[in-house]
Parts: sequence; C-alpha cells; structure tokens
Amino acid sequence: MTFATAGFADKSTALQYLREYTAEYKQKNGHAPLCYLHSFGCQQNVSDGEKLKGALTLAGYGFTEIYDRAALIIFNTCAVRENAEDKVYGVIGGLKHFKEQHPETIIGICGCMAQEKKAADHIKSTYRQVDLVFGTFAFSKLYEMLAEVLKEKKRVFNIEENASEIDEDFYQLRENKFSAFVPIMYGCNNFCTYCIVPYVRGRERSRTPQAVYDEVKKLVGEGYKEIMLLGQNVNSYSYGFPALLRKLNEIEGDFRLRFMSSHPKDAGSDLIDAILECDKVCKHLHLALQSGCDRVLKEMNRRYTAADYMKIVDYARGKKPDFSFSTDLIVGFPGESYEEFCETKEFIKKVKFDNIYSFVYSRRSGTKAAEMPDNISDKQKGLWLRELLLEQREVSEKWLSRFIGKKCRVLVDGKGKEEGMLTGKNDENIIVNFRGGEELIGNFADVAITNAMNWALKGELIG
Repeated sequence: MTFATAGFADKSTALQYLREYTAEYKQKNGHAPLCYLHSFGCQQNVSDGEKLKGALTLAGYGFTEIYDRAALIIFNTCAVRENAEDKVYGVIGGLKHFKEQHPETIIGICGCMAQEKKAADHIKSTYRQVDLVFGTFAFSKLYEMLAEVLKEKKRVFNIEENASEIDEDFYQLRENKFSAFVPIMYGCNNFCTYCIVPYVRGRERSRTPQAVYDEVKKLVGEGYKEIMLLGQNVNSYSYGFPALLRKLNEIEGDFRLRFMSSHPKDAGSDLIDAILECDKVCKHLHLALQSGCDRVLKEMNRRYTAADYMKIVDYARGKKPDFSFSTDLIVGFPGESYEEFCETKEFIKKVKFDNIYSFVYSRRSGTKAAEMPDNISDKQKGLWLRELLLEQREVSEKWLSRFIGKKCRVLVDGKGKEEGMLTGKNDENIIVNFRGGEELIGNFADVAITNAMNWALKGELIG
C-alpha cells in the first residue's frame, strides 16, 4: 500500500498547490483553513505532531481545538497498547455522521497505528470517512499526500517503510515555549517480546551530532530552558550518546538537558560519568527495568539481569549517593508467578527509585508475548499492581526526605492546585510545589525544600 505522486512529483510543487488552496479558502471564508490535530501517546508522538503543525503552518493552515470547525482533522496515533488503537477506532467511528454533513473536511490518520498494515487495511475497508492514512516513514510526504487528496478527491494511503536518511528540512511548531523535545534517533533494534515499536518505527536511525547540536543551540538562543533528547533507546545513538551529551553541554546559555529513554543493556559507566560531569545534564536517569526477576526478563528479551541493572545503580550511587533513578515496570507478564512478582517488589526497595511508572501487562497482537500462555486474570494483575504501588509509596516517603533542608533549582512550569502555589520539577525530575508569583512560570527558581511526600516535594522560594 504505497503512495503514487500523480501530479505532484516533488515537495515544492505540492506546497505551492496547498498555498494556493489555502489562499483561495481564506479569500472565500474570511479565514485560513483550520486543522484539528491530536497526538496520542509518547513524547516522540508529541514531537512528530509539532512537526506536522509546522509543515501545515508553512502551507497556510491555522489550528483549532474544536474539530467541527476544522477543514482538516488529523489523529497522530499510538500503537503501544491495543486499547490505544481501540480508542482511535472509537473516535474515527464517531466522525462518520460528521463526515456525511461536512464532506469537504479531510480526515487523516497517521503515526504508529497507521504504519501497521493490518490497521491500515481495516481503516481502508471499514472507515470510509477517512481520506488519508500515512505511517511513521511518510511524514516528509505530507504536502504531496494532502495535495493529492484535495486535488484528485480520492483517498491516499502510504505505509511504505523507507529507511533512507533522516529528513532535517522541517519547521516545528512547538506547543511549549520553554521546554522542547529534540529527537536524536528513530526506531528500535531491541525487539522486546511485548513491544510493537520496532515494527512500526523501523530500525534505528540516528541524526548526526551536528544536526542535533545546531537544533539545541537554536532553541537555547530562542530562550528554551529545558531540552528533552528523545529516542527509543538513546544509548544506541550511533555516534555515541555520552559524547553527544558532552558536546551539547558546551553550548552557552542557562538551560538543562534531559533524555528519554535508556535501555539497561547499553547503559554503562561512561553514561553515568557524562551525566555527573556535565553541569547542564540533569542528575537523573530513567532506566526501564520492567521486572526484577531474571526469568521474566529473559522471556521479555531484555538481555540483562537484575544484577546487571544493580551494577549501574551501584556505580552511580558510589559517585553520588543520592543519584536519582526512575523506571518502568510491567506487572503480570505472561507466565509470571506471584513469587516472581515479589522479586520485583523487593528490587524496588533495594534500588530506591524516586518514581516508578508501572503498568499491567496488556496483550499486543503482532508481538511474541501475545502468543505466550497467560493464565493470570486481569483482576489478579490489578491486585499485584496495587501491591507494587503501595510498596513504592513507602520507598518514596523515606527516600524523597533526603531533599529536606536542601536547595533545589526548579524549572517552573505552571500554577499549582492550591491558590497562589506554583509547580515545577527539579534536576532529579521530581515535582516541587511552592508559593510564588506567576511571572516565574517558564523560568528557573531556587527553592528550599521543607517537606517531602511520596510523590512530590514542598518548599519555599529563596530570594
């Protein structure tokens, strides 16, 4: 299922057509055609959505948060869990009546879910209201595809995998004015048995260090305070991830660097050294554990043991005793016993994570784990998850108290839930709440920590 560029042999020709279309639309309706674009899922999807918005801005589109005002509706989808796909099917199914009333409105589905042939075929045959479907490799063809739909009045589908060099010619319309996502690589080679990502994002492809450096330097010059480097496994960055951190750390300006995500099999002492030695890199590592049981880790194809993981923790804490770790955990993996689940509970007490992101295992068709026997009921998995969260709550209540009496540098990202309160995160990626004026939002503030809860810190503004 590929796209044929009939009438639009290149990007510039298609862009010119779209600009003429949007100008004519504006002359006729008094405003530019509006796009409703919603991104589901991870930070990478959010970043992709921002690039789509940038491309559409250059073509003359405006944006709306109300879909029934839109001339173009795009859902940028996630495929990590099947219930995420079910949600998308529900949303587009609900647009059938809308499309009948507004036949000129273009409806598009893109992203990870759209990259799956099974999903694309299902949309093509069942959801006739959808005009445009394109996968993760076709974002750079947006102009050609959209122009084809508009000019030829036909449906366009493009899920062809294209592993050519990364397109650096993009304008990104960023949603946040002080914190920015910067992908450094795309795809994944790990093939964890529960994960669909390598099948919908393709094999690993890295941007050059210079391209990343230039983008970060530009963002810092524009006043961005936080840069989040993105990759399915940043440790697999082709040109050396610790070296990239050191290169970016040399950029002048008052900003900080974060990154997501790290795979334990590739996280070594050189990564920890770079984090500790670079003053602009946050002293925090999100390192997905998934399970504290070696047998389960092997079934997941994670390619490390609990002892391997602990070596990384011990190395970091040996150099900085209060080094911050957070992690991802899957509860109720097929075949997991309660005793094996308890190994994970014991492991989180041993590591002392600042935070965990835990999920009940969700079957994902197309993965090896989906074919494994799974005799654990959803109810039982839910009970295990509750046990895990209670265990982590006890760990956090004790471990976060290490910040009491210390000064934290906080990037303020908004108003808190209580009147007069602000909220933000410190270098360790922990929520900090304190009283202060709204003019601090988007800026760094020094906060003296006075109280620790199991999920956040409270403090008082210094100065």
